[in-house]
Amino acid sequence: MANKLNPTIIIGKGGITDNLINQVDIELETRELVKGSILKTALLDAKSVCAELADKLDAQAVQVIGSKFVLYRESKENKQIII
Repeated sequence: MANKLNPTIIIGKGGITDNLINQVDIELETRELVKGSILKTALLDAKSVCAELADKLDAQAVQVIGSKFVLYRESKENKQIII
């Protein structure tokens, strides 16, 4: 399912901020499955960013490939994915 997704979360040199966490939270509630990408200027590791976001947002880290990562969290209001 994540293969066809385009990254909607882009992390730059600002790193993980409160605004970014809020944005990812909204995306997860709306779509349940979110793909993110880390720019080269960020100097961050995709695995650690994915793990930190998953921890802070009570989500599951689904996949990390290169500079891209995928998170999943079941929506409370808009459940779309049945596992």
